Amino acid sequence: MIKFGPSGNSFSFEAEGHKHTEEAARFVRERGLDCFEYSFGRGVHMTEEKARSIGKAFAEQGVEISVHAPYFINFANPDDEMAEKSFGYVLDSARMLKAMGGKRLVFHPAAQGKEDRETAVARTEDRLKVLRDRIYFHGLEDLIYCPETMGKSAQIGTVGEITRFCAIDPVFTPCVDFGHVNAREQGSLKTAQDYRALLGFMIGELGYERMKHFHVHFSKIQYGARGEIRHLTFEDTVFGPEFRPLAEVLHELRLEPYIVSESAGTQAEDAAEMKRIYASV
Repeated sequence: MIKFGPSGNSFSFEAEGHKHTEEAARFVRERGLDCFEYSFGRGVHMTEEKARSIGKAFAEQGVEISVHAPYFINFANPDDEMAEKSFGYVLDSARMLKAMGGKRLVFHPAAQGKEDRETAVARTEDRLKVLRDRIYFHGLEDLIYCPETMGKSAQIGTVGEITRFCAIDPVFTPCVDFGHVNAREQGSLKTAQDYRALLGFMIGELGYERMKHFHVHFSKIQYGARGEIRHLTFEDTVFGPEFRPLAEVLHELRLEPYIVSESAGTQAEDAAEMKRIYASV
C-alpha cells in the first residue's frame, strides 16, 4: 500500500509545542499520514533505549518509520580509513532502525571528488558490494537499504548510477528523489511521460517487483547550473517538479512506494497534499 509522510518535523510540529520524536507519531497520524523518516544526518547519536521508545510510539499509532543515514557518507573516497567510517555510519543507522522496528534506510552514496566520473562510480560500486557482505555478516539483511538519487552534478547518484548500484543485490532498493533528479537535470520532470520514462527505465533494469515498493523523496527544489541549491515548499511556482503527473504514473503502473516529503518546513502539510492529489487521480 502506498504511504505518505514527512521527513522530520515541520514548523507546525514545534508551533504546537511538541518537542520529542515520540510525539511526532500522533502528530503524523492525526494528519492522515502513514509514515515518517527520522534523520541521523549529523551522526548516529542515539541509545538503543531511545530507539525502542520511538519505535513503540510509532507502532502504537500505526505509522511506519524509516531512517536517513548520516549525510557525510562517501563510498567513493579513495581513503580506505574514511570508507570504513561510511560502512560504520550505515550499519550503526541500521541497528537503530531495527530497534525502532522500521525497515527502510536511505543513504547518500558518494561524491565524485577530483577523480574522473567512472573511477569514482566504480569505486562506489565496489564498496557497496563490501557493504552488502557486511550487512549479511551482521544479520541485517532483513532491512531495505536505499541509495538516493542526488541533486548536484558533483555527487554520485544519477538515475543510471543508482540503478546500477541496486543491481548489486536485493538488499538495495532505489530511493528516487524526484526533486534531486529535476534539479540535477535542469527541470527535466514536467509531464507524465517524463516520469513514465524514468520509472520505465528502472523497472526494465531492476524488474517490476524490485520497483513496486521503491522509496521516494519529493519536494520542489531551486536549482542552478550545478544542480540543487535549496529545498522549497509546494507554494513555490517557479521551480518544480509537480507531483500530480507522478501520481498519475504511479497509479497507471500500480506502483506502491513509500513517499517522503522533504519540503522546507512544510513537510507534513505537503505530504498530506500529495496524499490528497494521489487520491484524486
